[in-house]
Order: sequence, then C-alpha cells, then structure tokens
Amino acid sequence: MDEMTQLRELRADAPVPDRGALAPGRRRLTEAAASGGRARRLRADWRVTAVGAAAAITVAAVLGTQLGDAAAPARSGPASTSGTLRLDSPAEVLNRAADALEKQPAGPEPRDDQWIYTRTAQAASQGGQNGSSLGPVTYDPDSWVPYDNSAAAKNGKDDDYRTARQVYRAANALPDDPAQLLAKIRSFYPTGHPAESPPEGKAQHSFRAIGLMAQAYPVAPAALARIYRAMATIPGVHVTDHLVKDAAGREAIAITRKEDGGHEQREILLSPNDFSYAGMRFVVAEDYAYTLSDGKVERQTFKFKAGQILTSEARIEAAVVDAKGEKP
Repeated sequence: MDEMTQLRELRADAPVPDRGALAPGRRRLTEAAASGGRARRLRADWRVTAVGAAAAITVAAVLGTQLGDAAAPARSGPASTSGTLRLDSPAEVLNRAADALEKQPAGPEPRDDQWIYTRTAQAASQGGQNGSSLGPVTYDPDSWVPYDNSAAAKNGKDDDYRTARQVYRAANALPDDPAQLLAKIRSFYPTGHPAESPPEGKAQHSFRAIGLMAQAYPVAPAALARIYRAMATIPGVHVTDHLVKDAAGREAIAITRKEDGGHEQREILLSPNDFSYAGMRFVVAEDYAYTLSDGKVERQTFKFKAGQILTSEARIEAAVVDAKGEKP
C-alpha cells in the first residue's frame, strides 16, 4: 500500500471539501494570473485543512519525519469571561447580537468602481503522533478585490463563488422568517453536484452556507441581524460557554456545530465588542483515535483530543476603499 492510499484511508470518513470555502482560493488564483503570475498563498478550505491536519500526522509517521512531540496540543480553552453577555445559549447570544446590529445605521452600498480591502491571519495544526500543536500564525498579503468583480464571477449552480456585490444584494433581500431565510441561503450557496461530492444534510448545509454569507464584506447591519437570528435556529448549533482566541489572539464568541458524521466542529467567530464577523476555526469536538496498520508500516495509533484546534483564521481588517492599493 503506497503513502497516498494510506492517507486516503486514514480519513475516508471525513467530510468532502466544501467548494464554498475554496472560493477565496480560486479568486486569489485568478488575481495572481491577472497580475502576471505573482505568487500568492491560497487560503486553505476548512474541510481540506481539517483533513490535512490528520494527513500531516500520517505523513510524519509513514515517512519518519515527526515534527516533535514536545509541544502540548493546542486546545480551545477559555480566553476570559464575557462580562454581562451570557454565553449559555446560541439564541441568547445571536438574538442579542441581532438587536445590537439593528440599531446601527446602514451606510450606502459601495459603488461598482470601489474595492474591498481585507487582511487576514491564519494558523494550522502541525503533525505529531500524540496530538497536534497549532503552528505559527501567518498573515496573508493585503487583498484588494473589486466590489463588482464580474470578471471573476462564474455562472452555474455548482460554483459557490459570489462577488461582494452579489452577496450584499442577496443579503439585503433575505426574508425575516428564519426558515425561509435559510432556504434562500442554501439556494445561494448550493452543495454542489452529487457526482463530485455527496449532498450535505440540511442543517449542515445551512450552517456552512450561513457562515459564508456572515463572513462576506460588506453586509448591511440589518441583513446581518436577520442572518444571526436564523443561525440560532439551525439544529445542532451551540455557543461555547467562554470566549476563545482567534488566530490573531483576540477574544471571540464561538458559534459552533459538529460536522455530520465527523469528529470535528466548525466554529464561526464573532467579536464580543460589536458582534461583527471575526473569523472561523475547525476544532476537534470529541476524543478519538485512529490506528494505521498494513503489512509494510508499523501499527501506530494517532490520537485527537477534544478542543484541539485544527485550523484557525481571523479577519484582521476589512474596508471599502476607492482604489487598489489604498488602505483605510
């Protein structure tokens, strides 16, 4: 059995890559080609990265390149208490966030000739047979994307890439009723063709899709308020009972849902100050172990502990600017 077969069998039960999260990478690749091939580090898809964390461990075992087990596994522990905000139910947190957002004035929609500036930080798990420690934080190059990025937009229901203008307008058109809103968002971010990947369960599809819309920039405050109220109604959604740390070391509220059929949970991170989108993480939801063995490789067990952070990304800054290269 070759190494790639071992990697595939290690996480054969893992969720397939979700194409919506790959969209930023496709966008960056397009931008790199347009700029004469300048190298840009592509943002990893969240499911791919979760699988990659385990795959990195297997590669270390198969090839004999352990990264060292002196570092303790990175765990999702308390950052601090949240003051007057009670983190005892997603409805409590998300409805309060929605109340606050509804009081914010709505600015004008960006012009088609304006740009969306973003800066992000991310970290991914490193390999180790007895767990995985979170690697160093890296900061992506500053990004500028046209608000009306029609040249990069693609047609077809299987492509989750949407321009900032498309998302802004779709969010504004979302209904108040949570069930109807979730149906609209699932249609806006479909699961993809079953021949390429199995369709998601309704609740998981809703949480993934609503996370994509929540992380878009800009989204009008009233629209984001409706999104948060609907998010609280998705089956299986929880809130972590303490503030966590995002990739940039900032405190954040973690809205979570365990992936169907997997051992990890997807976390949408919100700022406890203004309830804006702060980032996303993939975290091990329950202790589990996997044993790798065949006729050529020594039998080895790889352990994962609840709370291990597999991937973490933080949005450091986002703004509408008038020209590429301009910073807020």
